[in-house]
Amino acid sequence: MFFDGAANFKGVGIGAVLISESRQHYPASAKIRFPCTNNMAEYEACILGIKIAVDMNVKELLVIGDSDMLIHQVQGEWSTKNVKILLYLHCVKELCKKFTKIEFKYVPRIQNEFTNALATLSSMIQHPDKNYIDPIEVEIRDQHVYCFHVDEE
Repeated sequence: MFFDGAANFKGVGIGAVLISESRQHYPASAKIRFPCTNNMAEYEACILGIKIAVDMNVKELLVIGDSDMLIHQVQGEWSTKNVKILLYLHCVKELCKKFTKIEFKYVPRIQNEFTNALATLSSMIQHPDKNYIDPIEVEIRDQHVYCFHVDEE
């Protein structure tokens, strides 16, 4: 599972992508509409992805993100006195108990592009006052669009 949070001048968004062993992708994203720092957004994204994995009855999970701080805190290598972050950390630790095996791995941002794009998109869109926006489909195209156009004679 990959996760990322994005806080910018337009707002805050989060994204997570679960990837099954068969390489099926399960993306999720959300717009955050409460005061939220970038570190809080990272935790929100991580928890979003972990909760989806729990709902899918996943028992072994590799959690991958570009938040060095979050990864080290969850692994117990770094501590924090920030009360807001402590609440998030406690939530992640509780969710971890639902897995037979869970690992956390840091990757550079360049290796976390898809979730970064989801989080950034969610942060920038001015969502209507509803809880859900229909999914966006992203096609993979290996040819120019004009190659698909065939005139019938």
